[in-house]
Amino acid sequence: MKQTAAFFDIDGTIYREGLITEVFKKLVTHEIIDSRRWYDDVRPAYQAWDRRQGEYDDYLSRMVDIFKEATIGISREHIDHIARLVIRQKGERVYLFTRREIEKHRAAGHRLIAISGSPDALVREMAAKYGFDDWRGTIYHTDAAGLYTGEITPMWDSRSKEKALFELAEQYDLDLSASYSYGDTNGDLTMFRHTGHPCAINPTRELLENIRKDEELCRRMRVIVERKNVIYSLDINHLDLVDND
Repeated sequence: MKQTAAFFDIDGTIYREGLITEVFKKLVTHEIIDSRRWYDDVRPAYQAWDRRQGEYDDYLSRMVDIFKEATIGISREHIDHIARLVIRQKGERVYLFTRREIEKHRAAGHRLIAISGSPDALVREMAAKYGFDDWRGTIYHTDAAGLYTGEITPMWDSRSKEKALFELAEQYDLDLSASYSYGDTNGDLTMFRHTGHPCAINPTRELLENIRKDEELCRRMRVIVERKNVIYSLDINHLDLVDND
């Protein structure tokens, strides 16, 4: 008999921001990344996003590029240690809605799987903290000596997540039509299309617009917005998107 799974993105879906932001700060604190890289290269993109004058993806892209560059030649053990510190200190900073959904699926006997664009070391630690059965993250490759090479295999885009979804479905003999998926950005769109019970949590405008183009997906879609201590369930078919201009 096929199994049911619940697939969760992490950044912005379980965790309330981006895990790579936290590990980036630790790398600066541990003097692996020069603090000037934050102020000169990342902070302007962060401030633009924080003022809602720029895109979060631009901010994230700057951090990923610098993280990839700065960790070349660094031992995986060192990054693993920082990842454990980040999850130990920040791992409770999650949305109430997704925390409850994780517990609901665990109680129902569903297989819990995280698919996230964050670095694999972080995804592994977060998945362990919340008792996930399996996980996939962006792979930062190391050489035979365990040192980072600067080569990565991404897991933040829609195509990569789709590939991972199908591989996991085959590995665990999953019934995707009975399975659940949770995400917040356009990278999660293929997870939504291939699972029977998709749920967008605090979705980006781009994601909502693409969901609305898919009539069949709209019929199955849940939209959840959590602000402060209030959880809103929205009807995507009657959602009025205010012009950003």
